Amino acid sequence: MELIEHPPIFRFPSIPDQVLYMWIVMGILLVVAVVATRRLQMVPRGSQNFMEVVLEQFVNEIDETIGHGGRRYLPLIATLGLFILTSNLMGLVPGLIAPTANLNTTAACALIVFFTYHWIGVRKQGLVPYLKHFAGPVPTALKPLMFVIEIISHCARPLSLSLRLFGNMMAGHILLAIFFFMMGLDGMLGWAFSGSLGGILIGAPAAAILVVFVIGFLLPLKILVALIQTFIFCKLAMLYIAAAVEETEHH
Repeated sequence: MELIEHPPIFRFPSIPDQVLYMWIVMGILLVVAVVATRRLQMVPRGSQNFMEVVLEQFVNEIDETIGHGGRRYLPLIATLGLFILTSNLMGLVPGLIAPTANLNTTAACALIVFFTYHWIGVRKQGLVPYLKHFAGPVPTALKPLMFVIEIISHCARPLSLSLRLFGNMMAGHILLAIFFFMMGLDGMLGWAFSGSLGGILIGAPAAAILVVFVIGFLLPLKILVALIQTFIFCKLAMLYIAAAVEETEHH
């Protein structure tokens, strides 16, 4: 990656880049929260109206996936969703990086979901009854095997959550960096400005085509992927919580 992109514009020698930009994302969300709630009105306007629309989408998804009782988990789901979405979109700004393009960040989010939904199941049922449901409704002789399979399946969930988000963000980041490298001063634009006949006839049109492609197709595609990956992460988190809650109701 260092060969095709410049380092981010904000760097501190003793702080990893993903940690620094994760703090920046948290600062952005904190400022947005303060601005949206400093003058609450019955008829929302401006930033309050925008944030209420965003949170309403989270509430609708929670009601659909977990049920009305799942609204108690709105702070967790909405916080993760807004953090992941802001992190994803930050990677579109030249000179910045997406914290979610680092496996440490996505693994941390996935582990939060993993421990939370297990904690919900244990709190609702108790430790022993919750562990019993891992054996499933199978004959007694197969319960130990089913228990091991379920444990492996649950342990794979944070791996799946973290790798899916990380892979999509990193792949898009690499693709965008390659195109910026191809059309920058070290690529087609540099060739066009060299004054050579080939640069004028080939480099300039190629640079223009690359600019149109990146702005008209690649950036909108990256925004769409950022939204989809945020939705998938939050939806899976809600499904895992819903499974723990439904198991409790079943027992």
